[in-house]
Amino acid sequence: MKTLSVIIPVYNERATIQKILAAVERQSISGVSFEIIIIDDCSTDGTREILKELEKTRRHRIFLQEKNQGKGAAVRLGLSKSTGDFAIIQDADMEYNPEEYGTMIQPLLSGEADVVFGSRFAGGKPHRVLFFWHYVGNRTLTALSNMFTNLNLSDMETCYKAFTKQVLQKIVPELRSNRFGIEPEITARVAKHRFRIYEVGISYFGRTYEEGKKIGWKERK
Repeated sequence: MKTLSVIIPVYNERATIQKILAAVERQSISGVSFEIIIIDDCSTDGTREILKELEKTRRHRIFLQEKNQGKGAAVRLGLSKSTGDFAIIQDADMEYNPEEYGTMIQPLLSGEADVVFGSRFAGGKPHRVLFFWHYVGNRTLTALSNMFTNLNLSDMETCYKAFTKQVLQKIVPELRSNRFGIEPEITARVAKHRFRIYEVGISYFGRTYEEGKKIGWKERK
């Protein structure tokens, strides 16, 4: 039996935190058990109180940051606390579908890959149509990342990144980013170590700012 650690960074997701946890808890992959690790980045909207209540009845590992540090800091903490054979990063906003965990980790289970990126721009999965300039921005950042890493990724900025335990043992001590720069930093680290990287197509159900989307250009520093 292998274990998949699901790392969930959370900040002000009162409306979706219980929904995403229920979706993760429903997942079943043959030969795989789940470890759920939640890192609250000092939410102020009631998310923290929900997690404190859930902690009484769930066996999930919940970490409450004492001050807001950024998504990168939450991801780094979660990855450092994972004990599974594999780990995947899961945002709490319902934009990514946990039902695709099997697709994400299959190249890891088969031993073909060390790292798997879930691409929103590959394959025929459904995608909500939203912002043109976000699309251009993601493509530009991915192109810049590819230039520096000599990779040919189609979606560097994706949330869905899955790793073997051996990869995490190498890269986690090297990670420094506290904010959304964690995405290109992780990519650079795995490229530097020449790990075998695969991409798989995933679906994407994006949110508008009115629906709670947070990231903009100023957050990408």
